[in-house]
Amino acid sequence: MTARNFLLVGLTGGIATGKSTVSAMFRARGCIVIDADILAREVVEPGQPAYERIVAAFGPRVVAPDGALDRKALGSIVFADPQRRKELEAITHPEIRARFAARLAELTEQGFDGIVIFDAAVMIESGNYKNMDRMVVVTADAEAQVRRQRERDGASVEAATRRIASQMPLAEKVKLADHVIDNAGAREATAARVAEVHEALLEDLAARRR
Repeated sequence: MTARNFLLVGLTGGIATGKSTVSAMFRARGCIVIDADILAREVVEPGQPAYERIVAAFGPRVVAPDGALDRKALGSIVFADPQRRKELEAITHPEIRARFAARLAELTEQGFDGIVIFDAAVMIESGNYKNMDRMVVVTADAEAQVRRQRERDGASVEAATRRIASQMPLAEKVKLADHVIDNAGAREATAARVAEVHEALLEDLAARRR
């Protein structure tokens, strides 16, 4: 197997911490971003094995009128029931991991020698963080998380709070981080912190080459 020349960096956080904003900032700085949400959407497209298994497990209510998976309906089920969320993850995670591995193999074969960011919300919960060279955790206070969910999804305060409570506490994720990016404040402050972390990652990459 060809050794990879790039630095593989896990990027995670909690719901509505603004992880996508941070991910976009890394992309703008020349990093390749692999988005677990995109992989997750690909593996549940109609005709894919995971799609059939999800419909069998959760029933027709998670199928939209056009035949695609109704992600919002499915989300309302799994966010309310941790056992059902585990059931869904047992179906989708192996498929996502396979696509992720294929993408890394492609970049390795191409000889890419920069920074690859893997943007995944449940990377720590799934254990995949152990496969990363470095870990970056995006944080925000609970008030900001609730506000963003309400602005983005129209969620009630109760529903937004419930979703936050259903996830691994951010404090636990931070314990496994090499770098923490606080995204509760102004965009400029976040951009400045992303620049600092990016420089540190470039230094790590350079050290590996020496």
